[in-house]
Amino acid sequence: MKVLVSELRYKEVIDVADGSRYGYVGDAEVDLETGEVTRLIVPGRLRLFGLLGREGDQVFPWSAVRRFGADTILVERGPLLRERR
Repeated sequence: MKVLVSELRYKEVIDVADGSRYGYVGDAEVDLETGEVTRLIVPGRLRLFGLLGREGDQVFPWSAVRRFGADTILVERGPLLRERR
């Protein structure tokens, strides 16, 4: 299965262990020397309809990705949280 980086934005990230739905991929981090995707980033959820900002971004290392589906990406462990700048 071939996937374009631009198509990642339409895939939802779901945890294999407990079925937690983290949201849709907002960005991907790429190592420019090797050309490999190193992390998937899911933007934090809006707080009070965006009036109070967002929660921290959820970052999934590439090693946590287990499967790609037509609409989903399955990951094995929870995300690392990163504060939005």
